[in-house]
Amino acid sequence: MPSFDIVSEVNKVELKNAIEQANKEISTRFDFKGSDARIEQNELDLTFYADDDFKLKQVTDVFHGKCAKRGVDVRLLEAKDAEKISGNKMKQPVEVKNGIDQETAKRIVKMIKEAKIKVQSSIQGDAVRVSGAKKDDLQTAIQLVKASVKEIPLQFQNFRD
Repeated sequence: MPSFDIVSEVNKVELKNAIEQANKEISTRFDFKGSDARIEQNELDLTFYADDDFKLKQVTDVFHGKCAKRGVDVRLLEAKDAEKISGNKMKQPVEVKNGIDQETAKRIVKMIKEAKIKVQSSIQGDAVRVSGAKKDDLQTAIQLVKASVKEIPLQFQNFRD
């Protein structure tokens, strides 16, 4: 029975490259001379550091630009509140979302069932598996999900016959 998985994942290699490129640009830019602006990564948690709020926004803009060039979707980034650490220095944690949250997965499954396409969909951890008898029905389900879900980037993987 043909099937595929709907997932929402970040390309970790491209994310790392975007961080390194952003750090390199920050270290060479004139407006960051003598400042302690940088981006640190710990698995899927990022931390932006800067001297003040304005420079923190600049670091974020540089990083978003590098992500766009590397093909990393910024909808996967969830910025937390910025906090002061010492003096005027600022720190902002950013979480990289990986996987489809339960609420969105339930909405996708419900949407596919309401469309009355002859496929079955089920939640498999942080992915949604869709299976059906015909490839055309699966392609119809892909088009439906692509058109309806815009808040997170989705990938369609593991297509099997």
